[in-house]
Amino acid sequence: MTIDLSTPALLFPAVSLLFLSYTNRFLALSALIRKLHTDWIQSPEHCDSALLAQITNLRRRLKLIRWMQVSGALSLSLCVVSMGLMLLDCVQQGTFFFGVALLLMGVSLVALVREAYISGGALKILLDETGKKPGRECD
Repeated sequence: MTIDLSTPALLFPAVSLLFLSYTNRFLALSALIRKLHTDWIQSPEHCDSALLAQITNLRRRLKLIRWMQVSGALSLSLCVVSMGLMLLDCVQQGTFFFGVALLLMGVSLVALVREAYISGGALKILLDETGKKPGRECD
């Protein structure tokens, strides 16, 4: 199979969209953590199992988002190295770096899928806790 200079360039549009998505996820998560911290400071006596489960969930999601961003950035960097090597007629080395870039992009996408799954778990914790509140009847 022949890989030329334009092959690694195909990742550029996808990477910019992924980084936008990753940044939005990070910003939403950081806002949620800040709100949780403010609520915790205002009423620390509300330390229940649902809150602790949320904190654990947020820690896991934050780690995954970090993995998504780092592996995506490394993927883009290696893609640039790959294109530079191919421009210098070092096709074999450029192909190797492009393969590693694809692998890192795969890691980034797996972390994205895992984080999305865990995010759904966070909503389940809230829904389960909402249904357990005493004295609240729904009509």
